[in-house]
Amino acid sequence: MRAIVLLSGGLDSYTAAAIAKSEGFALNALTVHYGQRHAREIESARAVARWLGVDKHLEPSIDLRAIGGSALTSDLEVPRDRDLGESGIPSTYVPARNTIFLSLALGWAEVIDAADIVMGVNALDYSGYPDCRPEFVSAFERLASVATRAGVEGRRFRVHTPLIAMTKAQIIRRGIELGLDYGLTTSCYDPDPTGRPCGHCDSCLLRAKGFEEAGVPDPLALRAV
Repeated sequence: MRAIVLLSGGLDSYTAAAIAKSEGFALNALTVHYGQRHAREIESARAVARWLGVDKHLEPSIDLRAIGGSALTSDLEVPRDRDLGESGIPSTYVPARNTIFLSLALGWAEVIDAADIVMGVNALDYSGYPDCRPEFVSAFERLASVATRAGVEGRRFRVHTPLIAMTKAQIIRRGIELGLDYGLTTSCYDPDPTGRPCGHCDSCLLRAKGFEEAGVPDPLALRAV
């Protein structure tokens, strides 16, 4: 079975991909250069792809800086030490990002005769992004059935989200069970020029919380500033 995995270089996509591999999928990785300020994730995605032994790793470029609207694709400040319990969608939300990424994955899946797409979205320990929810995933699967030749000819595309109902701690524990090296990953929205995580953005805070609750050390902790 072939699958396309959206691979960002973060621990969630790494874990989701490893779960899919453990279930027998042959992985093809898609990492998008979208003008993100945390470009360090591209290097991490390559390292993770090598660890996973993917069949092919594509790195298309779509510069979302032309659209802007996010602290990750513009000069807006990345929020630091924010209360993660706050309601509302934070400025690190990238407009329609997962819709764009899934569309690319869907096109590639159709070309290589794959029916499965894997992504590491999570609806519990996340930052309030609307395109990380089960409703979004279900809607995209319905779209795939009418938006592609393969779909109208009867193929059922499935978007696998194995982490969707897991806490960050549960995700980390599952990854450790699979033998993952989380030292290969990066999570920070605003790392310094050497790639060291800031330790204060939403993503760093969620990662730290996850490792603490999982009761295991974060291999990147000593690199934080």
